[in-house]
Amino acid sequence: MSANATAEDFALAGSLVREAGALALAMRSEGLTGKQKTSVSDVVTAADHAAEKLVLETLRRLRPEDGILGEEGASHEGTSGRTWVIDPVDGTYNFLSGSTYWCSALALRTDPFPETVDQDPEVLLGAVFQPQEDQLWLGGPGCPATLNGKELAPLEDTALDRLSAGTYLHPTWLQREEVAGPWTRAAAGAATLRMLGSGSCDLGSVASGRLGAWFQHSCPEWDWLPGKAIVEAAGGTTAVLEVNGFRWHIAGPAAAVQEIQHRLSTS
Repeated sequence: MSANATAEDFALAGSLVREAGALALAMRSEGLTGKQKTSVSDVVTAADHAAEKLVLETLRRLRPEDGILGEEGASHEGTSGRTWVIDPVDGTYNFLSGSTYWCSALALRTDPFPETVDQDPEVLLGAVFQPQEDQLWLGGPGCPATLNGKELAPLEDTALDRLSAGTYLHPTWLQREEVAGPWTRAAAGAATLRMLGSGSCDLGSVASGRLGAWFQHSCPEWDWLPGKAIVEAAGGTTAVLEVNGFRWHIAGPAAAVQEIQHRLSTS
């Protein structure tokens, strides 16, 4: 199996996030309750597990040599040098609340995951599907970013003070200066802020130009890699930066990403 993503991989990824999102939406219409994980706003539902199982079983059948990692526990060590990273429902709090701002997301990355804090693995593709808006983003190296099959315009290099910034900070972190301080400095540089509750939806919006830039700390792979691939395929820049022992993830036009990095790291 090639370490690169093929046209068939991109088609498979798009199909899988559509199927996972449709399954989750159908299950929500039948009635769901959430189970708290780390906080009231960090929840999981039966739809998360069912959608992840659907993706896992399909990948095990069609890509048996690839590794698999899922937010809700899916795990398979592959032999191909590639791993699929699954987020069956990103924005579960929104999902349970009746909002349309949630998605199913999938990335394909290389192995192994880098051990240094300022590096990411090579991402071969990203797929994000927002079911209730019927929006499917795809992109990766050698494949221009698309929204519902239409190629996105390349991102223009724009300064942070001219852009909206998508971000997320759980209220409990406001009491911790080592996180709240850098976050406040970065947030203060944007034209305006958006905190909508789904990182992959946010990153799709950055690739589309609806959001100007994005930053968040401590993102797991499934919240970062699908959107990272799509932003980069749209001509944007991404970065990972350690500040006070926390790993910050940043995306957007190069000038805005550079300024966010500077603001995060300068006290």
